[in-house]
Amino acid sequence: MSSNTLRRRLHRGDVGGGRYDRYENSGTDSLNEPLLGDSDYDYNKHSEGQALEDILDDERSKERLHWMLLFSNVIAQWAQWLANIVIGPGSLFGRILPFISGGQNGINSNLPPLLLSSLQEARLKYLKQRLSVPFDGTSSEHQDALRQLWRLSYPDRELPPLKSEVWKDMGWQGSDPSTDFRGGGFISLENLIFFAKKFPEAFQSLLHKRDGDRSEWEYPFAVAGINISFTLVQMLDLQSGTPGTLAGHRFLELLSQDEMAFDNLFCVAFKLLDAQWLAKRASYMEFNDVLKSTRSQLEREMALEDVSSVRDLPAYNLLKS
Repeated sequence: MSSNTLRRRLHRGDVGGGRYDRYENSGTDSLNEPLLGDSDYDYNKHSEGQALEDILDDERSKERLHWMLLFSNVIAQWAQWLANIVIGPGSLFGRILPFISGGQNGINSNLPPLLLSSLQEARLKYLKQRLSVPFDGTSSEHQDALRQLWRLSYPDRELPPLKSEVWKDMGWQGSDPSTDFRGGGFISLENLIFFAKKFPEAFQSLLHKRDGDRSEWEYPFAVAGINISFTLVQMLDLQSGTPGTLAGHRFLELLSQDEMAFDNLFCVAFKLLDAQWLAKRASYMEFNDVLKSTRSQLEREMALEDVSSVRDLPAYNLLKS
């Protein structure tokens, strides 16, 4: 039996859809802890006599390292964004921790001034209030939200304790989902709950990786959702007083039609990411590239003249397929 066949079987999840992270590895609940063993070990050189299990352990370590670096970068930028919006760029702390520069964030100084209606201002203010709330693992409200997400994801399975290896089935990094936020926004969890409620079939399809010819090493569902939430904040320039990107301007138009435009856009983005993932035949090491490609596609679609609501986006049709 080939090693690839064995590896696929080892990573074939149950109804939880966990084709990744289906193994025990102590000490990896915290993203700040080292995920590799001997730093002098060469992962690219396996002797012919090396045991199959050693090879699989090496692959798992590389997978965890990749997600540690990607996720740490996302959470660091979440923290910077919170410092910018809560403390303010004019404060000493705000100057020490500037957010991504305008050039990196696609700021377009040639855009005309944006005059907001009272409705747009109110909805934008409410959205920014949501964005400024970090996840708090000690909050009963946030704990209840995690439990709600589990019930929506696995209605036929028993609700596990808030710290359990079973949470990995949903695509959390460790046994305690709260550690994966690392100062990230509570809105990312709200986005996942919204998705599960409004588009249950599409949500279940993504959670269980039902569509297409899947990669042998899949992206973790839950942490991918947190990455998508943060990417949308960047793309729409929501850390600014008034968005300075074309996508941000167009989003405010969508917001005037739909108070939950951000949550609906999250659903579209997640489904689009999975479609791009399948089209590119990507594996976990390429997740960041797929995420960037998803952002670029969304920016193109939001620039279309006939788009006046999230439903008008071509990618919205993916939610109905």
